[in-house]
Amino acid sequence: MSFPRCALLWARLPAGRRAGHRAAVCSALRAHIGPFPGALGRVPAVASSSSASGGSKAPNTSLFVPLTVKPQGPSADGDVGAELTRPLDKNEVKKILDKFYKRKEIQKLAADYGLDARLFHQAFISFRNYIMQSHSLDVDIHIILNDICFTAAHVDDLFPFFLRHAKQIFPVLECKDDLRKISDLRIPPNWYPEARAIQRKIIFHSGPTNSGKTYHAIQKYLSAKSGVYCGPLKLLAHEIFEKSNAAGVPCDLVTGEERVTVEPDGKQAAHVACTVEMCSVTTPYEVAVIDEIQMIKDPARGWAWTRALLGLCAEEVHLCGESAAIDLVTELMYTTGEEVEVRTYKRLTPITVLDHALESLDNLRPGDCIVCFSKNDIYSVSRQIEIRGLESAVIYGSLPPGTKLAQAKKFNDPDDPCKILVATDAIGMGLNLSIRRIIFYSLIKPSINEKGEKEIEPITTSQALQIAGRAGRFSSKFKEGEVTTMNREDLNLLREILNRPVDPIRAAGLHPTAEQIEMFAYHLPDTTLSNLIDIFVDFSQVDGQYFVCNMDDFKFSAELIQHIPLSLRVRYVFCTAPINKKQPFVCSSLLQFARQFSRNEPLTFSWLRRYIKWPLLPPKNIKDLMDLEAVHDVLDLYLWLSYRFIDMFPDASFVRDLQKELDGIIQDGVHNITKLIKISETHKLLNLESLSTESQSRLSGALKSQARRTRSTKTSGSKAAEPPGPHAGEKSLASRLVQQGLLTADMLKQLEKEWLTQRTEHGKEITESGTYSKGTRRKKKEPDSD
Repeated sequence: MSFPRCALLWARLPAGRRAGHRAAVCSALRAHIGPFPGALGRVPAVASSSSASGGSKAPNTSLFVPLTVKPQGPSADGDVGAELTRPLDKNEVKKILDKFYKRKEIQKLAADYGLDARLFHQAFISFRNYIMQSHSLDVDIHIILNDICFTAAHVDDLFPFFLRHAKQIFPVLECKDDLRKISDLRIPPNWYPEARAIQRKIIFHSGPTNSGKTYHAIQKYLSAKSGVYCGPLKLLAHEIFEKSNAAGVPCDLVTGEERVTVEPDGKQAAHVACTVEMCSVTTPYEVAVIDEIQMIKDPARGWAWTRALLGLCAEEVHLCGESAAIDLVTELMYTTGEEVEVRTYKRLTPITVLDHALESLDNLRPGDCIVCFSKNDIYSVSRQIEIRGLESAVIYGSLPPGTKLAQAKKFNDPDDPCKILVATDAIGMGLNLSIRRIIFYSLIKPSINEKGEKEIEPITTSQALQIAGRAGRFSSKFKEGEVTTMNREDLNLLREILNRPVDPIRAAGLHPTAEQIEMFAYHLPDTTLSNLIDIFVDFSQVDGQYFVCNMDDFKFSAELIQHIPLSLRVRYVFCTAPINKKQPFVCSSLLQFARQFSRNEPLTFSWLRRYIKWPLLPPKNIKDLMDLEAVHDVLDLYLWLSYRFIDMFPDASFVRDLQKELDGIIQDGVHNITKLIKISETHKLLNLESLSTESQSRLSGALKSQARRTRSTKTSGSKAAEPPGPHAGEKSLASRLVQQGLLTADMLKQLEKEWLTQRTEHGKEITESGTYSKGTRRKKKEPDSD
């Protein structure tokens, strides 16, 4: 039967008789318009689809962002469905759809196909809008709706069409099994076939800071025919690079922002010092050194240590770090069939926790280092030291490496009048400092947990040991180290922290590769990169010794540049660029760089100079100094991208020279930091009145109590928490804001004074004038009313 003949017969049939001839008509229609999405009889209660079956965890459907399916407009061929049957009554159709939505059988069937209550509701709203707003529907669904109107079909017959629509707006439903296979992160050792093809010797050098563990590993590195050093910081990679070449062992340098080859012809040297993220897992070496192996647990960067540990192709792999990582490393190496030899080292010089706190900056001595955990504290302490006629060096995380080294050199120089160091925990790694005594200004440090949440808690034992260990180093002039606190009340807590055993490391970090994300995008082409990452992490499966690293920084960059047209691979690279998301200028620069790239416009040196408004003036206050630090980070970003997209970022050598010049300007600014602080205070750009000893003591005591209560709760498990003590109010919001550097004691006093004044005035006005009615002017207070 031809299609025109079928249509003519269908149109001539009375409505009541059409149902009897449905099979013949549908058969003819299929020959011309293809199969219907499902049987046109009642939908049976089928078993769950394979994508919803299996032992995998249920996905977090809140991550599934629905795509938009536009209603159909007028068709060039007319409304074939209406010609075959009749035009649909939209009111009747709406009733049918509402009945369909409310049926428990349909909801259960949808759940079997992966549509939980949330997805079912969203899919139905979209499906209903599509049906009601389309000028003409596909022939198959038009016929079904018409048959349901005449009770020739059951409302359940809509389910195949609903499911087809649901898979259009939630494409993840169609490919869940494939996505689970792609995001399967189990058995990571198998990702590195080159390393598995050789039998490696694993040697773990375990010990505290200043125990010589890294020294012994580096000696093996230098004596080998070829080697790679993997460090956590650019400063450490630079140090090994310089030591190696000074020892007559040609060594290249590879960091995210820099490549230095020492051979005149540009050929790669047999030795290389690199940051851990940059190590090659395909190049064969005789010896590899992985420094600070305990960072394998880092919530954001741990994946790089896991990759190096499992993937380096070296006959000998030397690991340096804390004993807390031994058990985990042994377990991981068991899965590769490799044994771990542990060499234990003891500290070379003694270190003593003093029985008294510093209490006052008047008690400072040459060789002292005050460790703060906020920039505001750094500025405040530096200013107070300068008031006492002393000179101090300053080191904190956001300073350029050159400036940190310059400040360290100034502090270490016996002929320089600078004998005091004020620093953050940035001194914990990468700098050789001649420190006699470490003084913890506070024991509270903001941190980011594995979920990306900010926490404000006492420093961990590992952090305390790392920082305290900088005192009395073997290579410095001080052969004995001392540790204490600024406040007397913190001293017992410090002892407690230092005496606690370091918690063993339980898991190693993992990270999705660009290839895995590309395969995800193939299945979900209309999903944003940030959403792809969320779905990947949710679908991922890991073995018990691993975890997926926090990717909030990646997602932040992905959302920042989402609207810019870039290929997925390019977008992925831009998102892995290390930026400080707290610096607005750095974030806007990433956006601007991506925009230029998308236009295929190379970012030349002259363009960059105009963008950063070079030449830059020396800083006149602290804000200027912070702005210069941000510009330095932008130049770092350019250099990082220049090694990934050399054609689009062609002037790396000029930018590096420019960065060195900027580093000099920043060094001069930091050298005069106390003057900048003073000017900033004068112009009310900064208020750094330090906490009084009494205020700090109260705050420290409260934090100590809080830490003990936390530990008690953890140890006791189900034991009921004790009611707060009489000083529970001390750990108030105000105290926490002061500790974070968002408020100072002076600001707090001023706020209290203003509040009390307003309260007193308001009380007097109420007393004198009674309750004010709306629009009544308040009585003016008499001059002698007080």
